Amino acid sequence: MIEVSAVFVSLAVVTVLMSVVLLVSAAAKSLRTRHIAEQMSALGIPPGMMTFLICAQVAGAAGAVAGLRWEPVGIAAAIGLTLYFAGAVAAHLRVGDREGALPAAVLTVVSVTLIVLRVATL
Repeated sequence: MIEVSAVFVSLAVVTVLMSVVLLVSAAAKSLRTRHIAEQMSALGIPPGMMTFLICAQVAGAAGAVAGLRWEPVGIAAAIGLTLYFAGAVAAHLRVGDREGALPAAVLTVVSVTLIVLRVATL
């Protein structure tokens, strides 16, 4: 019988929840609604960068899930997500959008949590 640790279960739960958030966000960006376009414009993000942001979110979700099976991929994905969301925090703060920076800051902390949990299961 395979024994599953509480840390791995925590990692799996956080990974699935983060992946859902990432995929929903990527889907919203891919729709390019007026709200998203206005938000990106206010942050100074050029429209051509949207495809990169969408791909980064999808890759982060896929890497985090794949990392449940192959640890180095999970760690790399979590590091990438940490950098992605830290950049989002910086982009919001640069334009004085403290309210918009909060969700990105929370997701930065969740990304760091993924790193810690993945390393704890090695």
